[in-house]
Amino acid sequence: MSVRNSYRRRHRAKSRRAASLPIVDETSAGGLVVKVEDHQAFVALIARRNRNGNIEWCLPKGHLEPGETAQEAARREIFEETGIKGKVIAPLISIDYWFAGAGRRIHKVVHHYLLEATGGTITVDNDPDHEAEAAAWVPLDMVSKVLVYPNERRVVATALELLEIED
Repeated sequence: MSVRNSYRRRHRAKSRRAASLPIVDETSAGGLVVKVEDHQAFVALIARRNRNGNIEWCLPKGHLEPGETAQEAARREIFEETGIKGKVIAPLISIDYWFAGAGRRIHKVVHHYLLEATGGTITVDNDPDHEAEAAAWVPLDMVSKVLVYPNERRVVATALELLEIED
């Protein structure tokens, strides 16, 4: 048997196993909360540990609670994970993706919003899940260089277009 055929056989078997897993739909919300200070825009980001134990900077976001709208969840999650209160200015983009975990296939949709910071102090002390290890204000023109996930960089690009700012 060739290496190529062996790979195809293993890949097909893996695909069949994944297809047989139960599907769970999840919805989250979050986004870019922006403050302007001394004529410079800043975005609140959080640092989380990935599965390998490495720190990754990302946008604050999380699951919707029962009866909560995506905008309400975005405001709540941003406050919990960064300590910053925000007012939703505009929807940005929704990201839709699939992954497998804990014996199931998960279809996740994350709604992202642009928010204006209205108060609070940058901190992770409000995070009930303790997912965020750190939170920081990052200059808007540096955010795309710091974010780990390409989809989140797309969110920033959409916000920059909306704000008519060049990266």
